[in-house]
Parts: sequence; structure tokens; C-alpha cells
Amino acid sequence: MELKGKIWKFGDNIDTDAIIPARYLNTSDPAELAKHCMEDADPSFPAKLKKGDIIVAGANFGCGSSREHAPIAIKAAGVACVIAKSFARIFYRNAFNMGLPILECPEVFDFLQEGDEVAVSLDRGEITIIKNSRKLKAQPVPEFMQALLNAGGLMNYVKKKTGF
Repeated sequence: MELKGKIWKFGDNIDTDAIIPARYLNTSDPAELAKHCMEDADPSFPAKLKKGDIIVAGANFGCGSSREHAPIAIKAAGVACVIAKSFARIFYRNAFNMGLPILECPEVFDFLQEGDEVAVSLDRGEITIIKNSRKLKAQPVPEFMQALLNAGGLMNYVKKKTGF
């Protein structure tokens, strides 16, 4: 899977409350959740985000509560993928289950500035910074996880496999 987009940068330990504040968890409507994506980390983020943009973050992205609402909000907001130094394990799995592409790349935070444009290859685990053609190596997305992403998440994957 190949993606290209402008990056928005967030720091370390962005928890699920910053991704989608608990006050909005009275709905599971993706469109409604998208309106509040990352607003506690950056109140203007939902308004300035464009479909296909990419979130870049420091270490431990998605820590805190295990809530599927977090990757749903990010995906529904139009974010193409999230690249971070590392992810909280429960967020990592929830992201794939919800069909949100993510990549771990320890160098990503140090080499990118907000507004940079990148090209991302999930299968090769490669991030190319457009302005200088610098390539960063990330953990490639395993084939099984790519199948989940291509299906749009775990539920769609299971439906296609079982015929239900």
C-alpha cells in the first residue's frame, strides 16, 4: 500500500483521551468522532486536517484506555496513516482491527517538520521525505496485517473470509 500526504506532528505519550476525548464517547458514529479527532492535543486540528494527511508522533502513541474509538476517529477524519516512534500495544492492534494504517519508525520524529510531505510504502516499510528524497526505514507491515488494512479492518476481513 502506497500513501502520500502532509504531516501533522504530535509528541510523546499521546493518549486515547487526547485522540478522542471521553466526553465524545457517547457515540460510535465515525463521522461524529472525526469532528473531535485530536482536539485535546490541538484544538484546531480537526479544522485544518485534509483527507490523506498523515500524523507523525513520538513514542507510545495511543497509550491509555483501550478504546476502538481512537483509531476510528483518526481514520474517519481522513488521516491516511499514523507514523510514530512507537505505539501502545493495545492501540497498535486496535488500529489494524479498525483498518487504520500505522508504521513504527524510531527516526521519524527527528527528521520531519510539521507540514513536510512524505510518501509511505507500508509493505516495504519505507518513508520518503519529499523535499529532500531522504528515506527512513520503518517496520514493514506484516502481510496478514496488510490483508486486514486492504479489507478495511478485521470485521470486513472476517466477512470476506466467511462469506457472511
